[in-house]
Amino acid sequence: MKPTLTVIVGSTRPGRAGLSIAEWFVERARRHGGFEVEVADLAEIDLPLLDEPNHPRLGEYVHQHTKDWSARIRRADAVVFVTPEYNFGYPASVKNAIDYLHEEWKYKPVGFVSYGGVAAGTRAVQQLKQVVTALKMMPVPEGVSIPFHVQFFDEDGRLQANEVMEQGADAMLDELRRVESALAPLRPVHADERAA
Repeated sequence: MKPTLTVIVGSTRPGRAGLSIAEWFVERARRHGGFEVEVADLAEIDLPLLDEPNHPRLGEYVHQHTKDWSARIRRADAVVFVTPEYNFGYPASVKNAIDYLHEEWKYKPVGFVSYGGVAAGTRAVQQLKQVVTALKMMPVPEGVSIPFHVQFFDEDGRLQANEVMEQGADAMLDELRRVESALAPLRPVHADERAA
């Protein structure tokens, strides 16, 4: 059975470019063949600003939206964030989604597809790496960084990736697969998985 890769679409902004970029990456990941691929679009999931009364490390979730988000991330064996860069950082929607959970993130490899202006989202990724390592996730060095991303959209709004993006995606997916198998024995087994 293939491990599950969850691709998180980070931007929730109306008219966002992130969905088209994520659609390209998801298609590339499925062609890669190393993972079963799931998509978690934060605009659709629509988590409110963190509203759980208990610390996430306890796993004592009160709200159904948190329980659903927890189950989705618990299923993941690896994660990729598709994120823009806003004012030298990552969007609040991404930080909020991360902060809802704790144990569910542990010992999972994580990659980044970033986009923006001249920096191609790389400053947002550098900040996110600090956050995810605090949760015992393992960022892989390989990634996709798309500068001045609008230039890569066709008239239908679909991303037309260049060779550098495609090679970056494949390299990241290869490394995520390698690291996922190495980290698998460290990941906690949840009660619902033991019962299966």
